[in-house]
Amino acid sequence: MADDQKLGIDLVESKPINLNTYNGGRWDVEQANMITEQEVKLTINNEYWLTFMCTPVDMEALAVGFLFNENITQSYDDIASVRVCPGRNNIELWTNISVRKPDIWIRTSECSGGETSIDASYLSYQKSEPQNGVVITPQGISSLIVQLLKSQDFYRKFGGVHSSALCDGDEILLTADDIGRHNTLDKISGKMIINQITTEKKIVLTTGRISSEMIQKTGRMGAS
Repeated sequence: MADDQKLGIDLVESKPINLNTYNGGRWDVEQANMITEQEVKLTINNEYWLTFMCTPVDMEALAVGFLFNENITQSYDDIASVRVCPGRNNIELWTNISVRKPDIWIRTSECSGGETSIDASYLSYQKSEPQNGVVITPQGISSLIVQLLKSQDFYRKFGGVHSSALCDGDEILLTADDIGRHNTLDKISGKMIINQITTEKKIVLTTGRISSEMIQKTGRMGAS
């Protein structure tokens, strides 16, 4: 596990619970830790935009990726600066371009989950052909899934956490963890932009349900 990933796990708040497990025909009670969500405000150019319910790691990437996936910014050149406030309850982001806060945020399918300014029901999707003629075998997909499962450090410690990954067809390039499945894709997008990672074969793996908003975000990232 990378040092920054260890630090991220240490920053995540959790509370102790009694976990009832069923093994070998008997019930056992174990002590476990349940990960908790945190309210994190997003401030753009000194104006409050919205509040994320999220796992408070990779928050700079969350903010950058959210704006990109909402089609508000187009590249990292549009971002002047991004910082997480000391209390870790606010992300301050400044842009090099003029941006306007959407008039209406549409609640996505999770009860306390994400928000979008784009009504996915009005989006039209082009038929997704294999990019550049690339075809991945079933064995290749299985190999990538195994890599994703091995990378789930948060899940192994807490459970109840979604994970997503950006792949190039052979190996995982980026991973992100969050209670909210939408947040994992925003974090992946943000990491891709901040680190200027480009690949012709963009493949996204996720443990979350494939709702219209998830398709919207992966399409924006260029993963057919």
